[in-house]
Amino acid sequence: MKTKTPPQSRCRPSCHPGYRKFTRKGELLCCYDCIPCAEGEVSNQNDMDTCTTCPEDQWPNKKRDACIPKVIIFLSYEEPVGIALTLISIFFFLITAAILGIFIYYRDTPIMRANNRDLSYILLIFLMLCFLCSLIFICQPNEASCILQHITFGITFSIALSSILAKTITVVTAFHATKPGSKLRKWMGSRVSNSIVLSCFLIQTVLCLVWLFTAPPFAFVNMRSEIGTILIECNEGSVIAFYCVLGYLGFLAGVSFIIAFLARNLPDSFNEAKYITFSMLVFCSVWISFIPTYLSSKGKYMVAVEIFAILASSAGLLGCIFFPKCYIILLRPERNSKKYLTKT
Repeated sequence: MKTKTPPQSRCRPSCHPGYRKFTRKGELLCCYDCIPCAEGEVSNQNDMDTCTTCPEDQWPNKKRDACIPKVIIFLSYEEPVGIALTLISIFFFLITAAILGIFIYYRDTPIMRANNRDLSYILLIFLMLCFLCSLIFICQPNEASCILQHITFGITFSIALSSILAKTITVVTAFHATKPGSKLRKWMGSRVSNSIVLSCFLIQTVLCLVWLFTAPPFAFVNMRSEIGTILIECNEGSVIAFYCVLGYLGFLAGVSFIIAFLARNLPDSFNEAKYITFSMLVFCSVWISFIPTYLSSKGKYMVAVEIFAILASSAGLLGCIFFPKCYIILLRPERNSKKYLTKT
């Protein structure tokens, strides 16, 4: 006797986990289609009428039959971009430290005396800090690191740029002070240059303090920027304060560029203005291109763009201002003489 297949009570087999039933219009309830759960939803039983939504910090697996934790994303030392930026930062830090050592060793040579060696020391030390401050950006953001990132960046760069501004003003003042009967002699010396650096530093410090007491940067957990991920990033807090700090740095760079550009044709003993002009051109170009690139980037790549701008602008200042001096000190010592430097 043949075994008969029992009659089916529905128009199709069961819907497996990851799917839900969709009843066909105008047909019996037992006739339905199985459709996949929508994005962010799962079903973990057969023949479910609806899918359930995953919690905000979870996301469906590939089969959409279970919720799994979202992937946490931030720029870390363990990924290629983070490793590359870290190595570049350390490399330029060591190069800057080596140049500082060379300048201290040759501190009594004519080229060092002619270009305000104290300001050179200050600039080199804070360029070292600029390279190191980029490392603060490569980590999982938290309240402390977010504040430290932006405040350290703003203050170290303000001191570096104010040192360049003081060097530029010193170049112009020194040239005019050598003229007979000039009243600018009393403005020569380290007291005036140090006052310029201190004043510029205090202004930036006030801006940073206002930022901290009004709307400081904070760690922000962004669960909707990318599908299936949790992005941990630093929010600037007050966007106005953020751009005020950047704008003040741009102001210092712009003033230094204008003064150095006007003084670029002074005699050779004061030709540091030529190098400062080019360094400020590089610095301004980097940060002008940074703003649209930063605004068009997303997630951890925004941080990478900011770090790259810090490293590129710092390297531009280092290379344009100090490499020519190192070339003369180490490779062309015959030019490091008072007779050669005073030649017009």
